[in-house]
Amino acid sequence: MSLLTWLDAPSTTRGIRFAEPGDAWPLHTYQELADLTRRMAGGLVDRGVTTGDGVVLVHRTGPAFVGALFGTVLAGGTPTPLAPPMTFDDRARYADHVRGIQAVARPVLLVADDDLAPRFREIVDVPVVTASELAGGPPVAEPPPPAEHVLLQFTSGSSGHARGVPISPTALSANIAAIRGWLGMTAEDATATWLPPHHDMGLIGCLLTPVVNGSDVWLMSPEQFVRDPTRFVRCFAGTARLTAMPNFGLAHVVRRVRAERLAGADFGEWRALIIGAERVDPATLTAFRDLLAPFGFDERTFLPAYGLAEATLAVTGLPLAEPPTVVPMSDLRVGAAVDLTTGQPVTGCGRPLAGVEVIVRDEDGQALPDGHLGEIAVRGASVPAGYASDTPFGTRFTDGEVRTGDSGVLVDGQLFVLGRLGDSTKVRGRTVFAEDVESALAAVGLPRETSVVLLGVHEGVPMAIALLERANANQVDTATTILTQCAEGAHPVVISAPPRTIERTSSGKPRRRTLWTRYTQGLLPG
Repeated sequence: MSLLTWLDAPSTTRGIRFAEPGDAWPLHTYQELADLTRRMAGGLVDRGVTTGDGVVLVHRTGPAFVGALFGTVLAGGTPTPLAPPMTFDDRARYADHVRGIQAVARPVLLVADDDLAPRFREIVDVPVVTASELAGGPPVAEPPPPAEHVLLQFTSGSSGHARGVPISPTALSANIAAIRGWLGMTAEDATATWLPPHHDMGLIGCLLTPVVNGSDVWLMSPEQFVRDPTRFVRCFAGTARLTAMPNFGLAHVVRRVRAERLAGADFGEWRALIIGAERVDPATLTAFRDLLAPFGFDERTFLPAYGLAEATLAVTGLPLAEPPTVVPMSDLRVGAAVDLTTGQPVTGCGRPLAGVEVIVRDEDGQALPDGHLGEIAVRGASVPAGYASDTPFGTRFTDGEVRTGDSGVLVDGQLFVLGRLGDSTKVRGRTVFAEDVESALAAVGLPRETSVVLLGVHEGVPMAIALLERANANQVDTATTILTQCAEGAHPVVISAPPRTIERTSSGKPRRRTLWTRYTQGLLPG
């Protein structure tokens, strides 16, 4: 199904409800959003946007984002959603991030909320137009032919190398179809979400999929969810049935929601709570279940999943009505190449979705049998051809397969993800890459030849480690500050080590996996 098929006969009774202050959820019907989409497409075409042109979209959660996103596609362009600046963002760092996105996306235009446009005119060197200006004219008369790529999404939320993944219509349609089939979605299955629409989980999983499905969407902003998670949870008392969020979202609900504020709620119709983007903590699942079980919540609603932008989004997911599988990590040692002696529990992430193949490979690229630990690789129609720019990370894609950089094991067909392989990690739903953090260290004077950054999850905790050879006290303090800034939410560790501690390949690249394994086994000196 095309991303734009819904425009042909949009519903006048279903649509998207955007949370407003207080308790208001005004409905914007799909008919209204289709009209807005066509007007914004007309505004884009009038400003010269045509087939294949990139357009960066900077919007808060609201109708303008929906109109600009689908309007860009209708105008033949390739949209790049970009997170708007937060109130307390470092302005210089955010500007550098935006310029990094611009360098990869090469847009002809940037569309922003009306109040954000002046700030972006100071940052980018392409025309900036407001959502109101785009929507103020007539609808598009003759849309240009569609672009080769229907979306350009970025995998890194940090500064430095911006990794754009161009998504083709075929890849996006395949992933949306796989999600709908996995969840058995019908038009009656409303989705509620607070995830930001510039993030692949929020954009594809909780906005594009239900829109294509023709079902209602209840949309909050992340800030609204943080302030009042009870309001979000109450969406599932007879209204919404589907949602997705990272583990930290569940933990926030457990911390802030009080049972007495849920009096009268009935969560018996809540069918799916997809949990992804970071490690799933079994203790958080238990606490969430215990909080909501008195109101009809069933633990089989939990659907741990695994996905990544480099596979469009969804890769694996627990089948409906199957309780999560939680086992001690030590039980996954069969044939493993490293010693998993910890009893830290690990949650299964389900099985590959329709049209997706998951392979676990060793360091030489050979496929490993069930029960053997290695690097997770993904094949299927949802896997793009590669990154948007010529970066040293393009070797992750080969012949329709992407090597994810995640370590995992398949047990009876179910994927257990054990963490990153030392070069990146996900914290609070955001991917942080070691190369980016190393660039930040170099920018403040720490030599690249005597420093390396390791990122991963150790015993359930996201870790950001700076290994510095012969570091003095000032360098340790500086590195600690950079780790805290670039990998906010991860536990920072700075190690001052003897010379030649950092093992490197013949081409001078650090052996991150070896160093990470030595760290987890307590074998790094310093």
